[in-house]
Amino acid sequence: MHLRTDDFDYPLPPELIAQVPAEPRDSARLLVAFRDTHQVEHTQFREIGRYLDAGDLLVLNETRVIPARLLAQKAVSGGKVEILLLKKLDERRWQALVGGKRVREGMELTVGDQIRAKVVEALSGAERVVQFDQPIEPHLSRVGQTPLPPYIHQRIENVGERYQTVFAKVDGSAAAPTAGLHFTSRLLEELEAKGVRFARLVLHIGLDTFAPVTEADPWQHRIHTEWCEVGDETIRAVRETHKMGKRVIAVGTTSVRALETAASHSPAEELQPYRGSTDLYILPGYTFKVVQGLITNFHLPRSTLLMLVSAFAGREWVLSLYQTAIQMRYRFYSFGDAMLIL
Repeated sequence: MHLRTDDFDYPLPPELIAQVPAEPRDSARLLVAFRDTHQVEHTQFREIGRYLDAGDLLVLNETRVIPARLLAQKAVSGGKVEILLLKKLDERRWQALVGGKRVREGMELTVGDQIRAKVVEALSGAERVVQFDQPIEPHLSRVGQTPLPPYIHQRIENVGERYQTVFAKVDGSAAAPTAGLHFTSRLLEELEAKGVRFARLVLHIGLDTFAPVTEADPWQHRIHTEWCEVGDETIRAVRETHKMGKRVIAVGTTSVRALETAASHSPAEELQPYRGSTDLYILPGYTFKVVQGLITNFHLPRSTLLMLVSAFAGREWVLSLYQTAIQMRYRFYSFGDAMLIL
């Protein structure tokens, strides 16, 4: 299939980029889209249970956003440097985005009043491998800040809690799995009482959330690896759901990628657990092996996330849904409204 990155572009009025989260979480708007009929409905997220059946399986990404943004200084000159932790490599080394003038390999940095760091490897662009003089995690609550996407300019009260799902458990992400931000504990309980089932996995969100596709040909884009784990219990739940003829509905594109990664590493006859890195890049033409439904936010133009949603539901129709959402003044991106695609 011949695709161009321009095929996934669309104009978005800047005022539709949500600057603050919906309050309460489940008051966000929800666009419900049915792939078989192309029928569309509009409601609020708290009404999502109307579209889910007993036995359907919602798959949640339990990753937890860490305070991954560190303000540092060059040890010699005192120049300001910003470090965004992306992926833990070992006890003291992290892959990171490093912002600042001429941050070269070998440069020594200070974080806070006690922690020293060194740039030990220059990767592509602003990526660096940073080695701390001690494990950094115990200090993150003191020296780290919650990293927000660059298009959010407004200060968020209690951002460490609001840019976090209510079911987050496993530290490791540089960004939130934003489709999950709309769930409240009460809504989860109501869905469970209806007979909707839940399964959990982990995919730690890293660099690609911050990296738009810049190549003209999207097939030339290099997607970075992220760590994921799809355990035995989740695999059993997926198999049972398929056997019952019910739907596996991924909460967010990260859950899709984790599930489909497990499938890509499994024998054709049976889905198996998976733990390890994923660089699965889903473009139109991909055959989905696990997922029958998707809850997702509205994504940036020319992004791998929009490409994944287009692979799931068809590029032209997805872009028409985006135009409908723009006309109806839906809120876009991380703190924006949601879609349910069935």
